[in-house]
Amino acid sequence: MSSDKAVSELIYRSCLLLNELNFAGYLELCASEFRYRITAWSPELRKEMLWHEVNREEMKKHLGLIPRHVHDNALLSRYPTVYSIAYIGDGKSATAVTGLQLFRTKQDGGESSLYGIGRYHDEIALESGIPRLLSREVRMTTRQLGTGSQIPL
Repeated sequence: MSSDKAVSELIYRSCLLLNELNFAGYLELCASEFRYRITAWSPELRKEMLWHEVNREEMKKHLGLIPRHVHDNALLSRYPTVYSIAYIGDGKSATAVTGLQLFRTKQDGGESSLYGIGRYHDEIALESGIPRLLSREVRMTTRQLGTGSQIPL
């Protein structure tokens, strides 16, 4: 499998697993040193805002607690489009930029609406032959999300 295809498939698979609420499967795609961030640019503040930042272990604990917390039960559906892939260190890692559309579907009635848009900025390890996410920064364009979701974007 070509490296471009492997990187793209990793990104698409990460979205499918989150759409299915398969958190264990999602975490399997992440390297032990995985870092996750959600950021957004604020034109009013003229600076980057950090909304969320965790490592793999913190993410695992967070995902394990979701059933115990009150949360929005609407389903989020991620629709990614991989824009670019660049290789670093003789092809041992890659970076990818992916456009992201998030839709929210209510469980009572099935109404869907656009929840937000943004981009994934991923760093991916390729050394082991199995691509793994080293980091994912979700740079949101949408800054008014209403009821938040505890599930990774």
